[in-house]
Amino acid sequence: MSAPVREGTSLRRSLSVWQAVGLSVALMAPSMAANINPQGTALTVGRATPLAFFLAAIAVLLIAYVFVRLCQYYRHAGSVYVFTGATLGAPAGAIAGLCLMGTYVFYALVTSSAAGIFGAKFLDIIGIWNDQPSWAGFLVGFVALVLSLFLAVVPAKRAAEVLLSVEGITVALIVVVTLVVLVRLLAHNTPNDATFTMKVFEVEPGTSTSTLFLGIVFGLLSFAGFEAASTLGEETHHPQRDIPRAILGTAIFGGIYFTVVTAIEMMAFKPDADGVAAFGASSALVGDLGTSYIGTWVGDLITLGACVSAFGCCLACVVGASRLLFAITRDLAPGHPLGRTGASSTPAAAAAVVCGTVLVMAVICAVLFDAKPFDTFFWSGAIGTLILLVAYLLATIGCIKLIWIDKKMPQVRRWEIVIPLAAVVVIVYTLWRNVLPYPDANPAQWFPVAAGGWVLVVILVTFLVPGFASRLAAGLRQLDESGHEVPGG
Repeated sequence: MSAPVREGTSLRRSLSVWQAVGLSVALMAPSMAANINPQGTALTVGRATPLAFFLAAIAVLLIAYVFVRLCQYYRHAGSVYVFTGATLGAPAGAIAGLCLMGTYVFYALVTSSAAGIFGAKFLDIIGIWNDQPSWAGFLVGFVALVLSLFLAVVPAKRAAEVLLSVEGITVALIVVVTLVVLVRLLAHNTPNDATFTMKVFEVEPGTSTSTLFLGIVFGLLSFAGFEAASTLGEETHHPQRDIPRAILGTAIFGGIYFTVVTAIEMMAFKPDADGVAAFGASSALVGDLGTSYIGTWVGDLITLGACVSAFGCCLACVVGASRLLFAITRDLAPGHPLGRTGASSTPAAAAAVVCGTVLVMAVICAVLFDAKPFDTFFWSGAIGTLILLVAYLLATIGCIKLIWIDKKMPQVRRWEIVIPLAAVVVIVYTLWRNVLPYPDANPAQWFPVAAGGWVLVVILVTFLVPGFASRLAAGLRQLDESGHEVPGG
């Protein structure tokens, strides 16, 4: 039997497995990510960018196993907050949940910035807004953020339909362009004499393991969001079946898509010094390839598609962050406006707070640090990913405790413990390599500081605010849908 809920604190159960997939795919934003994320990795690992994405795909599949198992046992809008809190205790749950929420907030800035970059470029291409000022991308990004807030407070079913449809169309176009480029590479018929080569999976001589794992961060940024469906545990018809399917399916799709597309992109630009430099300087990788390999109109369409993809991802970030804020507040302070749903049975107040926070962050970056839209995209992406790894680590440890220590899922075979253990190793090593040796260049030297600062504040609030952990523990003492007693209280 399911736990009783207070009036005005429950979400509407109205989503199918495909609509859950829509949220995860939209937050992963494969169209946007394929156009703008690999450049960050190329600046670090050069031609081996596809290798970094392949290693990131392996890490994501290991972490996806963790979320699949946890979602088979729990269903809750709080995602890692409940997964970790119910297995490792309320304080750990609060830390994981607030870390994931922080990641979604940073990613909302990442994606609204990307929407601004692509949107402003498209307005320039079609002649609506030429000779743009430096703040043009911020203005378009602000419009994307406002639209995301609007769609986040209407019934989630409509938002999921929008996310799935716009992303599906854009991904289809990118796949077509990628296939055309691949055929021309194999036929030795390319505009710059590029050919098919597996050198894109080989690191440059002298590249260290530490450098490779620095590059993996932007690979993980591309995959981040595959677990977003876990926040819809109270809104899908069959959560313990549909949510795991959505998470695993999205992770597998992302692994194949990003590895293949990134490899073909690097081959098409050519994996030599000049090609890697052009690759890193591209404002839209697939858009540039579409223009040079097919026609200008294709590149323009992909630029528009990347803008729509970034908007869809921004919307998914707002949806994910608002549901985490809603779930934590509902347990921490029953009756608080942020822990209640609005007329559409969605956490409208929480969504407004999330969008307001993103806006403040953008203004601070632009005014105090003279940032441009690409700066806010790059900075927030790196910081958000480091915070995300902390949440993934806690959820993974919680999964190990749930299944192999508490033995709450006896149907799981013993040997499978190697999967979450491998995930722990990959996550810890990636975090370690992004901190030591400590980056000495600007702005990278501030990324661990900002990410660590967020995590430190979360830890201090969790342990120093009187009654914080005990109130969360009380909220976790409830029955889940399958009738198991949730530990952690």
